[in-house]
Amino acid sequence: MSWVADNLDNAINTWNSKLAEIWQLITQSPETFKGGVIWDVIVNIHDTVKAVGLGLLVLFFVVGVVKTCGSFAEVKKPEHTLKLFIRFVLAKAVVTHGLELMMALFSIVQGLISRIMSTSGIGGANTTVLPDSIRQAIDDTGFFASIPLWAVTLIGGLFITVLSFIMIMSVYGRFFKLYIYTAIAPVPMATFAGEPSQSIGKSFIKSYAAVCLEGAIIVLGCIIFSLFAASPPAVDPSTAAVTQVWAYVGELCFNMLVLVGTVKMSSMVVREMLFN
Repeated sequence: MSWVADNLDNAINTWNSKLAEIWQLITQSPETFKGGVIWDVIVNIHDTVKAVGLGLLVLFFVVGVVKTCGSFAEVKKPEHTLKLFIRFVLAKAVVTHGLELMMALFSIVQGLISRIMSTSGIGGANTTVLPDSIRQAIDDTGFFASIPLWAVTLIGGLFITVLSFIMIMSVYGRFFKLYIYTAIAPVPMATFAGEPSQSIGKSFIKSYAAVCLEGAIIVLGCIIFSLFAASPPAVDPSTAAVTQVWAYVGELCFNMLVLVGTVKMSSMVVREMLFN
């Protein structure tokens, strides 16, 4: 009954390939993703938006001066003037060199991810393999008994395949968020020029840091699942083949669902750590 086992084999192979792709994506930089073609376009957009950010810089600075100073005489005080000048210079530096600052933050998080991977001793995702006992039980099943077995493997294989694509889409979504944050960065960073509006810039930096840290949560989830995959679900060989397969598929899908949930909730977990 190899055609019955093929349902699970195909789904598990899809899962393994997507999990291996995640490990590759997590260790990549936006600069090298897809050969750097997307990054070149994003950098061009960032440079264009920078001109808008510099214009908004002056606007936020003037608005900040108006709201924080009670009178024009207060602005003329040397200590207050120096404070405003330093704020404007620092805000302009943030807008002008924002890309370098963001990539430095990303590099720090990538270093954290590399340290987690090296400490765990797992250099890549462990592949999930259909146990020989399950394969043998399927092969020993007669034709009529294989009909419910085929239904179980079909449903389980479909569920595993769907989970695989949901998981990989979440990881690709992280890359898209990194690109979006990089492209529009000069606008929210311009808000540092005014004291009343600086909270917008702080929230932007925190949000970008959260997107970067999502990679660490995803890696931790993959490491935990890899340890689970190293010990396949225990199945009683004395039971019927359909019972064995159902028990194996059920526990395997549960472990996969935990990993997919961790990947999907990585942004929520990081935001709870940074914003609460």
